[in-house]
Parts: sequence; structure tokens; C-alpha cells
Amino acid sequence: MRRFKSAGQTQRFLSVHGVILNFFRFSRHRMRSENYRRLRARAFEAWSAATAA
Repeated sequence: MRRFKSAGQTQRFLSVHGVILNFFRFSRHRMRSENYRRLRARAFEAWSAATAA
């Protein structure tokens, strides 16, 4: 529980962090580099649209 004030705060952070992490993490060893780059680009485009950045 480093730097978190409570176990509840830690759990809330980790539950959201897991969803976001899964959005950007792909099984790189199972695909060609071109496909990996394409998926990463799409993920960052979607993230930019979602966060209005």
C-alpha cells in the first residue's frame, strides 16, 4: 500500500488502472510488428479522443 491512504483508495486505483492497462497492452509475441504498431496507434487515437487531449 505504498503512498495510498487506505486500502479502499488502493483498490479503486488498481481497478481503473487494470482496465486502462488492458487497453494498451497487446500480446506482442503473437503478432507481426506491423500489426502491433497499427493496434498501438489505434489505441492512442482512441485514448486521445476519450480524454479530449
